[in-house]
Amino acid sequence: MEKEKKVQLEELEQDGVKLSPQLPDGIKNYLIDIDGTICDDIPNEEPERMATAQHYPDALETLNRWFEQGHIIYFFTSRTEDHRKVTEDWLNEKGFKYHGMLMGKPRGGNYHWIDNHLVKATRYEGKFTDLIEREVKIQVFEK
Repeated sequence: MEKEKKVQLEELEQDGVKLSPQLPDGIKNYLIDIDGTICDDIPNEEPERMATAQHYPDALETLNRWFEQGHIIYFFTSRTEDHRKVTEDWLNEKGFKYHGMLMGKPRGGNYHWIDNHLVKATRYEGKFTDLIEREVKIQVFEK
């Protein structure tokens, strides 16, 4: 795994009580899926294919650029802990720069993430590029 570039988190307090820290302006925490997003779509039931998956060059280029710009790169995958070593070896062999991996993401898609921090979701549809702004309709909690 790539040595983590340290990002100075902003410490927050409200009425003398510490709150969760926040990243500096312009820095993002990217959670990136692996299978079907940065490489061939390999199901957990065929782990022997994980070591030979073909990576997507545009994903490698874009994610490494984001890493170098100081963004946090974590892979958030449905692969299990049993697949951690083969996954780390593959990511390192292909040259992906990243801070860590979160294993065991629920399978099946249709994710709806609820958090007290700002969350933005982007569906991968075949090409990794820098992100653009677009107005979309979203679901939110009633105030």
